[in-house]
Amino acid sequence: MISLDKITKNGKAMFLAYDQGLEHGPADFNEKNINPNYILDIAVNGGFTAVILQKGVAEKYYTGSKYEELIPLIIKLNGKTNLCKGEVYSPQVCGVDEAMDLGASAVGYTIYAGSQYESTMFQEFGRIVKDAHSHGAPAITWVYPRGKDIKDDAAPDIIAYAARVALELGADMAKIKYSGSKESFTWAVKAAGKMPVVLSGGPKTENEEEFLETVKNVMAAGGTGAAVGRNVWQHADPVAMSKKIAKIIFG
Repeated sequence: MISLDKITKNGKAMFLAYDQGLEHGPADFNEKNINPNYILDIAVNGGFTAVILQKGVAEKYYTGSKYEELIPLIIKLNGKTNLCKGEVYSPQVCGVDEAMDLGASAVGYTIYAGSQYESTMFQEFGRIVKDAHSHGAPAITWVYPRGKDIKDDAAPDIIAYAARVALELGADMAKIKYSGSKESFTWAVKAAGKMPVVLSGGPKTENEEEFLETVKNVMAAGGTGAAVGRNVWQHADPVAMSKKIAKIIFG
């Protein structure tokens, strides 16, 4: 079994996600958080166990910088824009060898289960798992059910299916959406078996306490942690918010 020690703390995970620039363009950013150095400082000062970047940001802001010694890196190997509509496919844009050369401790890949292109993504992820394991690195998958036949991508049965897909495909960890309750997320965690599950933080919530309650429920359900982006770096005080999340995850 591949070790997750480099990207976890006492078996728990708290990732700062910053791959939204490719996925959503600059719409999520303001004058501060459009700067990757601002995000990397939050990752270090907020107690995160790793930061998630696309390869271009990693190459220009992380590799060879002080951050290499301060925060582990997860490189997202695939991506897409939101400019193209229809059945969704997120192609691989970075190889595992390239990610390792950039200093990654783990790699991530999104699978849109339910898309007509899911078979292509399954094949790509299969190669990624093999390549990552040859380096002794974990392969994490974000499993987001999408497509014309998916009516509710956060329905409890769909979220549990997402977790099971990740397990069956050989992922070392899965990042999935919240299913709406502690009870239903417990079932998703059980569906994942021995594979750890982390919460996908999603868009910024209007109510801070509501998001923190979600993290509490995820941990109570047996989750391993959370991958948070906009709910931290869009916050008025990102480090303070990070510490509140850390207190829930690590105790």
